[in-house]
Amino acid sequence: MFKLIISYYNKGVCTGIFLLLTLLTAGQYGKKPNQYGLYLITQKNDYIASASKHGYAMVDIKKINKTIVTDLRYAGTNNFMHTKLYSSVRTTYMREKAARQLDSVQQELNKKRLGIKIFDAYRPYSVTEKMWLIVQDDRYAANPKKGSGHNRGAAVDVTLVDLKSKKELDMGTGFDNFSDTAHHDFKQLPASVLQNRLMLKSLMEQFGFKALDTEWWHYSLTNASEYELLDIPFKDLK
Repeated sequence: MFKLIISYYNKGVCTGIFLLLTLLTAGQYGKKPNQYGLYLITQKNDYIASASKHGYAMVDIKKINKTIVTDLRYAGTNNFMHTKLYSSVRTTYMREKAARQLDSVQQELNKKRLGIKIFDAYRPYSVTEKMWLIVQDDRYAANPKKGSGHNRGAAVDVTLVDLKSKKELDMGTGFDNFSDTAHHDFKQLPASVLQNRLMLKSLMEQFGFKALDTEWWHYSLTNASEYELLDIPFKDLK
């Protein structure tokens, strides 16, 4: 009986330690959840603590692969919001794992003399809230109740370009086209467009990304939900 009690006691201690570590590493850092019960990292020091875990650091995609082209739509006014949502942004960031996998995609595309163009990668949570006010349709905008893979640094919006001319390949619609035409299962398009979409999708999935059914440009890590939600400015990621 004494041995049984000790056994249960040890299990209880281990369980308590595990729960404590889970809370500390879940990005909560003693903060209160927001109105949706989500824990956000809003301070640089908390981000640094989180990023110390292997593979959780946010990295400048240009420092991983200089070939990748960026056209950061929310850093200007050429977007569905028609307003500048990011200030003084010349590059974008992703979790190191996502950036490395995107680098692998670009290296494969080099063989075809093609490249990746990024429209958006990391997106602060507060920007997601603003977008939801305009497009309250979770096929095309992330519901703040759940947060976005972009907020976690684990999602990216991309297209393909010719490496030499930097001209975009025809994907049938532009970026942020909120219609059925942008869906992966929409087949009433020229064969060349379907081929371009399939090439992008196949390569992204080959290197660990998952497609969003309703947006041909949106891909995220298959384990995106494991990363913390961030709502910190780009300058704090440098």
